[in-house]
Amino acid sequence: MSGKSVVPGRGRKAKPTAAKKQDGNPGKRKISGDEPAFKMIEGVEAPEWLSDDARTMWNLITGELCKAKVIAVTDLHNVEAFCTAYSNWRAAQKYVNKNGIVVTGGQGGPIKNPALTAANEALRQMASFGSSLGLTPSARVSLVGQAGEGPGEFDEF
Repeated sequence: MSGKSVVPGRGRKAKPTAAKKQDGNPGKRKISGDEPAFKMIEGVEAPEWLSDDARTMWNLITGELCKAKVIAVTDLHNVEAFCTAYSNWRAAQKYVNKNGIVVTGGQGGPIKNPALTAANEALRQMASFGSSLGLTPSARVSLVGQAGEGPGEFDEF
């Protein structure tokens, strides 16, 4: 056994095969082709248990993701988590808006509103799940070439 420690999940995330091929395989490493190719979905209803805010977000993002052909059934748990985090953020932010950033603590003195912590945690979750779905500008760049479409007429330029 070598002295190197290999810890799963560490280091740079693997680039999808489609993106490597579109970029011309700049690393010139062998492309395995063993990556699973899941069928992209064309539309999906929101789960019944989602809150109104989460359902609104679900309808907004799944429409766009389906139109861009970048979402598979295997991604739906990330969509649920993103939408739930969004709903939690909205609820926490509404509470902060109503009660302020400082509230009265158990000892009677002023303390930071605990809803701010909940809002911040929900924002971190939204950033994490949103990134995996390509919902941020930098994450969208990584989705280029994954939509399953052939080369465009201007790709050679």
